[in-house]
Amino acid sequence: MSPDKDFDASGRDELIIRYTPLIKFIANRLAMRLPPHIDVNDLISSGVLGLIDAIEKYDSSREVRFKTYAEFRIRGAMLDELRAMDWIPRSVRQRYNKIENAFSRIEQELGRPASDEEVAESLGVDIVEFQNMLSRSAGLALLSLDDVIDRGTDREGGRTLFDTLSGLEEDNPEARHAFEELKGLLAQAIDALPERERLVLSLYYHEEMGMKEIGAVLEVTESRVSQIHSKAISRIRGRIRRMVGENP
Repeated sequence: MSPDKDFDASGRDELIIRYTPLIKFIANRLAMRLPPHIDVNDLISSGVLGLIDAIEKYDSSREVRFKTYAEFRIRGAMLDELRAMDWIPRSVRQRYNKIENAFSRIEQELGRPASDEEVAESLGVDIVEFQNMLSRSAGLALLSLDDVIDRGTDREGGRTLFDTLSGLEEDNPEARHAFEELKGLLAQAIDALPERERLVLSLYYHEEMGMKEIGAVLEVTESRVSQIHSKAISRIRGRIRRMVGENP
């Protein structure tokens, strides 16, 4: 692949100006799923630092465009900022882990996707309370794809998706192998999702549609789309942990 002609490390200020709209776009998409007390300007500031980091570390000889690499670094910096805020209550984290574990356990036993009713029964709640649990866990689900290999809040000794992808900037065959392996696991986990959940993930992450827009497409409420998204991420995390041999 030829070097990215759009990248010029000597023009850092110009690159920052050019990619500022991208930073704002990513920050606003994240902010849609976060509590109102989270200031989007804090995310934008961390995104700028992520872009500067991308400019300093980007290798134009690698087979990836600068825009792709910059998006990864910008979003990663924003997620790190959110983690540092520790804005998710422990009770929400515990609730989300219970949901994830229930999905994983039931699907392993039945060999098929678990229904809402089956998970609700396993958790000892009715279907309305289960859906409320999903809604209250929506913000945590936003971060969960990045932390898909790491359990809980203690990241020491763990290896997250972000850590794995970060290793690609190094001339490290093991990191590249880990990345390819992880891509395969993610693909398998996504393929195993119910069709509606696959569609929500595709529209949100690939088509970059907002929850409200997806709701209009599916003819459901924005809250329902958020619940479907949370379920999909719970299933993916649980399935990948089973694949790598972790206990649910």
